[in-house]
Amino acid sequence: MERHALPTGYAERFTELDDFGYRSKREVLPQLVRELALPHDPEVLLADFSEHSLAAPVPMPHALDVLRELRARGVRVGVVTNGWVEAQTACLERTGLLPLVDDVVISKSVGLSKPDPAIYTLALARLGVNAAKVWFVGDSPRNDVWGPQQVGLKAAYLPTGHGLKRETPDAVLRDLRDVLTLMDNAKPVLTAES
Repeated sequence: MERHALPTGYAERFTELDDFGYRSKREVLPQLVRELALPHDPEVLLADFSEHSLAAPVPMPHALDVLRELRARGVRVGVVTNGWVEAQTACLERTGLLPLVDDVVISKSVGLSKPDPAIYTLALARLGVNAAKVWFVGDSPRNDVWGPQQVGLKAAYLPTGHGLKRETPDAVLRDLRDVLTLMDNAKPVLTAES
């Protein structure tokens, strides 16, 4: 694919249309091409985006250290994430997170997606843990606060740009290291970004 400089406003509009990753790129990119009169086929952009966005993912700050500490404490950790199996698995592998978790529930592999309460119930069953003793950590008010609370999980919200509207988390984290302070009476189910 021939490379071109991005037009002014591209990144801002992409982020807005993308809704922090909650809209399909298959919907976002054609709209972006139309709005900004880009000289590209949206399907080519999608293939390029998919190849490069998965090439070098970066874990959230402190994620690896926190997961290592939780493992050292014997805490069972799971991931609940929306997305395609190949993409989410590649992301977890390339960031080094996959070997540090006990289970991963990926929406496309189980036919459920966040914030459907059934996906959290499934994650609990697969980990063999009681909801009342679990912290669910995430960055989406809709998917990582409201959804988990529907099945009795305590929700810890890590602000990354999504604004809280109606949701009230049980805890708001400054960064992932705050998870370690929540461990007195609970065992977490951690969520990757969806």
